[in-house]
Amino acid sequence: MSVATRAQDRELREALPQQPDTGKFDFKKPLYMEIEENEIINLLDRQPNFGIYHDNYLITGIPTNKGINKYTADAKFQISIRQRLFKSLLPFNTILFLTYTQKSFWNIYEHSFPFKDNNYNPGLVFIKPVIHENQLRGVFNLALEHESNGKDSLESRGWNHLVLSGVYFFNPCFSVQAKLWTGFLDRGEKDLNGGGNPDLYKYRGYGLVAFYFRSLDDRFLVSATINPRNKIGRFNTELELNVKLNSKANQYFFIQWYNGYGESLLEYNRYSSMLRAGIAVKPPLRSLH
Repeated sequence: MSVATRAQDRELREALPQQPDTGKFDFKKPLYMEIEENEIINLLDRQPNFGIYHDNYLITGIPTNKGINKYTADAKFQISIRQRLFKSLLPFNTILFLTYTQKSFWNIYEHSFPFKDNNYNPGLVFIKPVIHENQLRGVFNLALEHESNGKDSLESRGWNHLVLSGVYFFNPCFSVQAKLWTGFLDRGEKDLNGGGNPDLYKYRGYGLVAFYFRSLDDRFLVSATINPRNKIGRFNTELELNVKLNSKANQYFFIQWYNGYGESLLEYNRYSSMLRAGIAVKPPLRSLH
């Protein structure tokens, strides 16, 4: 792990154990991370401009809804980075990041190890920590993003969308995130009578809710993401378990189970249920889907 990555993680990791004892909290009286607004701004200013945005991971696994063979088992990896564009604060004490996330599905058990799909997701993100009475209550995000798989013709997939997201910290261990999106979908080429993803909302819906738990020593992290689809009672779900391999490093043993539609852009309208495991490197702000 690089010096820059350690610098991103160290100060937040050291600040959290100094917070109130969450083993004695009352659910009716939430405990927040105690920090003044100028302190959180100074902490963010001391972070490197370039760093991790979402989880970075490499995992491999098997389907749970069909037979297991070299064509159905695969590997999946995600690379997610961000660059702060201005060191000074913008209006409303927001911070602007240029972000890039790539999620790839890799058939490593087939001959020649072909990539099945690559999803490219650049964006511009405004981030604002929410401080009230010297307590960190949450984080508010507003993003403009593009996502596509870089293919053309019948396999072309993509959309441009606006994302509104908020994370609420119930206490230093528990948090919940709500995320909404809307945008313009790839309608496909008319002369090809196909391609594109004109019905993407039918399978990915318009938002998600994610629940997070992290141990106070940052050794264990568990999350559950619920993504409602087009009809009541139909969901895409993603469960994740992270166990830190070394208390002085930022690598986690990572297990992920995805169940539903829309995991990849290419096959957004096909049901999948995949259980995978591997290694993850996480950003300083753990609760950010």
